[in-house]
Amino acid sequence: MHISTKCSVAIHCLIFINEYGGKQKVTSDLLSLSTGSNPVTIRSILSSLKKDGILSVKFGTGGATLNCPLKEVSMYRICRAIEPDFVSKLFGVHALPSPLCPVGKNIHNVLDCSYQKIGNDLCDSLKRITLEDIISDYYAIRQKTD
Repeated sequence: MHISTKCSVAIHCLIFINEYGGKQKVTSDLLSLSTGSNPVTIRSILSSLKKDGILSVKFGTGGATLNCPLKEVSMYRICRAIEPDFVSKLFGVHALPSPLCPVGKNIHNVLDCSYQKIGNDLCDSLKRITLEDIISDYYAIRQKTD
């Protein structure tokens, strides 16, 4: 199973913007330093989050700001904004099962049923976790480590 690391970087950026956006301009270069990701990757992520309406971004030196309440931004929304087809990429099915074998000729349909259920469960879980929850976790963990 695979959800792109871009989703984790996007969440990192959103936490950073929430934390520091009111105090300073949050730019792709600044987010690049915090995340350890290339500024071009950060700009791509910010662009995707902007298209979804999660962020407002003033390109150049304007910075990024959150565009909607934290409780309206779910992990599902973030992942979908970054990788619209992430659910379909979760599972790989072997490409060449034997059409002469009863198992081989039916395995894709069999697995599709189970994988669809798992994908639906995952999406439901991701929809229940909001950026508000994630930031709450961030504060709780930060308090323990400071």
